[in-house]
Amino acid sequence: MADNVNQYDNGGGPGGPGSGGPGNGGGPGGSGGSGGDPRKQSLIMLVVAALITLLCVSVFMKMLTGATNQEISYNEFVKMVEDGKVKSVQVGSDRITIYPKAEQKDSAFLYAYGMGVNTYYTGKMEEDDKLAERLLKHNVEMKKEVSDSSSVIMTVLLYYILPVLLMWGLLSLLFRRMGGKGGPMGVGKSTAKAYVQKETGITFQDVAGEDEAKESLVEVVDFLHNPGKYSKIGARLPKGALLVGPPGTGKTLLAKAVAGEAHVPFFSLSGSDFIELYVGVGASRVRDLFKEAEKNAPCIVFIDEIDAIGRSRDSKYGGGNEEREQTLNQLLSEMDGFDGKKGIIILAATNRPEILDKALLRPGRFDRRIIVDKPDLKGRVEILKVHSKDVLMDDSVDLNEIALATSGAVGSDLANMINEAAINAVKLGREYVSQKDLFDAVEQVLVGKEKKDRVMSKEERKIVSYHEVGHALLSALQKNSEPVQKITIVPRTMGALGYVMHVPEEEKYLDTEAELRDRLVSLLGGRAAEEIVFDTVTTGAANDIEQATSIARNMITRFGMSKKFGLMGLATVESQYLDGRASLTCSDVTAADIDSEVMKLLHESYKKAKKLLKENREIMDKLAAHLIEKETITGKEFMKIYRKEKGIPEPAEEVEGTADKAEQPQENAVKPEAQSQTAAQQQGMVNPMGQPQGQPVPNFQMPPMTGAGQPGGVQLQGGQQMAAGAQDSPAGQPQNTADTSGQNGRPNGAQPQSRQQAGPRGLFSQAPDPGHTSEDK
Repeated sequence: MADNVNQYDNGGGPGGPGSGGPGNGGGPGGSGGSGGDPRKQSLIMLVVAALITLLCVSVFMKMLTGATNQEISYNEFVKMVEDGKVKSVQVGSDRITIYPKAEQKDSAFLYAYGMGVNTYYTGKMEEDDKLAERLLKHNVEMKKEVSDSSSVIMTVLLYYILPVLLMWGLLSLLFRRMGGKGGPMGVGKSTAKAYVQKETGITFQDVAGEDEAKESLVEVVDFLHNPGKYSKIGARLPKGALLVGPPGTGKTLLAKAVAGEAHVPFFSLSGSDFIELYVGVGASRVRDLFKEAEKNAPCIVFIDEIDAIGRSRDSKYGGGNEEREQTLNQLLSEMDGFDGKKGIIILAATNRPEILDKALLRPGRFDRRIIVDKPDLKGRVEILKVHSKDVLMDDSVDLNEIALATSGAVGSDLANMINEAAINAVKLGREYVSQKDLFDAVEQVLVGKEKKDRVMSKEERKIVSYHEVGHALLSALQKNSEPVQKITIVPRTMGALGYVMHVPEEEKYLDTEAELRDRLVSLLGGRAAEEIVFDTVTTGAANDIEQATSIARNMITRFGMSKKFGLMGLATVESQYLDGRASLTCSDVTAADIDSEVMKLLHESYKKAKKLLKENREIMDKLAAHLIEKETITGKEFMKIYRKEKGIPEPAEEVEGTADKAEQPQENAVKPEAQSQTAAQQQGMVNPMGQPQGQPVPNFQMPPMTGAGQPGGVQLQGGQQMAAGAQDSPAGQPQNTADTSGQNGRPNGAQPQSRQQAGPRGLFSQAPDPGHTSEDK
């Protein structure tokens, strides 16, 4: 099937020339703004082709032969004969054509084939007998013109008709190709690409981690296959379904899977494909698309990024664009106009549903809104299985651990990690992917590769070591934290000079006020350690401060965790699927009071961090010295030194368990109440999204890593550009960033979403955060 399925010459509707004539549905008609009758256009094109052909043939033949045909008097003809300059003549009924003898300057080759020869003609003045006698006397060859109707017909066909037809065919093909791709001759054509099941090759078996979304779409497919059992009880086929979710969650993949399962034509295009340079093109392309869909019904039409044309006409959301509004009006008209019984289903995808026009979202156009959110733990395991089915892995691989360490990752993130792990295994000369390759890939995607050529001075290495140990030590000293997986001062290509990685013991959907306060303390631990040991501070804590400020501001403005403001909501969040920023909904006076409350909360947290580190200075010094020597230490090594200095017995499970499993009992030994939550505690928990308890959080965030980047499930602390928490907007809106404080593996602060559902926090919804960067120093 051709890529461009819409080839209508009239662009989908009658109209006047240019864009002046109104077409069907209110949009200007015509293909590319012409809007004329296609038959008249074809006739005009044929005439133009004929004229061009005749001109080209005439010029070409004259250039090729270089010959002329000149009229002379009969006396001149007689004189040429008597002078012996005539080779032959052709006698007609009233005309004599003279062919002179070749001169030395003439080309023998051209002359032999009758090209490049000047001929003459004159009127017939003598009787045939006298003329024949004169010519024979001077040895001139004489021919008599014989009338042949078939020869005349062939001459006309070869010299006139055939070139015209050829030229018309070439021009028609050229115009068709230029118009079919939405080019200058066919801007009004739809640019939708048509696929069939064999071309997509995708079914629901290729989609994992989105069971609820698949279930909704399976019903649509079943309706296409078995319409009778639905129509029997009066059910009708949904006209459309809107897929809503963050980028990378598989909205387009689900749409292609629907086409693959339904075995019907699948038209795919982007919202931006409707808009072109010329006014009226968008509406014309919408008409063209739906006409083609009706021709191929039953079929599925998929419009990706529909917000490009479906934006609300309210000026608040950037309304006022006449071309986009015309396109939207035509789309609304077409979606109301087509017959649902024909089996045409409109699928659309967006990650900005809040800006779509309300008329587009109403039932009858998009009957279903299907949420395609970030996968939970079970979903990530299934996605990893799908992407790793063709990858050779050894027995050490545990996809459940990888899924736990990548909270907040979407399908595209997980696919990228599997691929990076396979590449790393090949690079190291192995034939199988190991668990270490997968964990290295997680770090590589989040914080970049190790920058082995960067050499820090001895003093800087010491500062970075104390900074990272400050984060890790406060995580161990406080009960509301997650086990330390790794501490390193090896620079990374994304700018991190060091970071602390935390892996959660389980996925969590809510954060208590105590957990958020402990996270603030842990985030500020790097700066506190620098001030205690070196009596000065560096730029390495810039991102820690940014994350801590974001958490504190959300606690006050959105989570109701301020005694002064109580349960008053002071900020709102938009574009929850794109990590939107919060905007304050209060007066300037109140905003100033909010700033004071934020400063107070941060000051209290920093004061507590310094107090805890001073009380455990000896442990901090030994951990820092060990980190300087080793450059990278595991969570198991960290907890072993910590327990030894604290006099805490080594857990029995430590000997046999893995690092992650061992760290759990270790943390329990240090803070026995840290990992359990009773039902009473659950009742007092506050959703980091600002939602009531019991509702899942949208936009999972990957567990924070302290310092350099935030992989999901993994917390990164210790760095200036770490994206551990959410970045605070001018309005105080945190972005979905992982907690770099290393405490709870949750986003620092809250996720910027106002939805009633929320998912586990993770690093993948956040930007990587380098612990210390050379630029910061």
